[in-house]
Amino acid sequence: MGALTTTGQVYTLVRQDSLTGLETIEFLEHLGHQIKGAALVIWDRSPIHRRALVTEFIEAIGAKNLQVELLPPYAPDLNPVEWLWRHLKKVEMANLACRDLEELHGEFHLAVGRVRGKPRLVPSFFEEPTCPCDSLTFLRNAQ
Repeated sequence: MGALTTTGQVYTLVRQDSLTGLETIEFLEHLGHQIKGAALVIWDRSPIHRRALVTEFIEAIGAKNLQVELLPPYAPDLNPVEWLWRHLKKVEMANLACRDLEELHGEFHLAVGRVRGKPRLVPSFFEEPTCPCDSLTFLRNAQ
């Protein structure tokens, strides 16, 4: 699971098992500690985002602290975080062969670190030609 800000921050949650609604809540709580102020989250329609526990958690936080907008179905190119995954796969981790999941996990975190070290890269994911994200932010500081 990943999150981006228009100012270039990258947040990820990676597990060896499939993610559930509980991990979604854990991730949102972590983001709440990292990002001060209100946030707008733009989500695809993944089942883990639509779990009852997640919906209850978001309602408990309140709309003034966390606003959720859903992307249209089957529209991954509208989601800036998909451009992060694409960049990691095709650039940072291209032609990488790992012996096991543990090595892959380590290489993933090194690749994310390289992306974090490129301050202009992450904001560009909001400006991809096929991504009409000019007025959208995945996570936005409301300071």
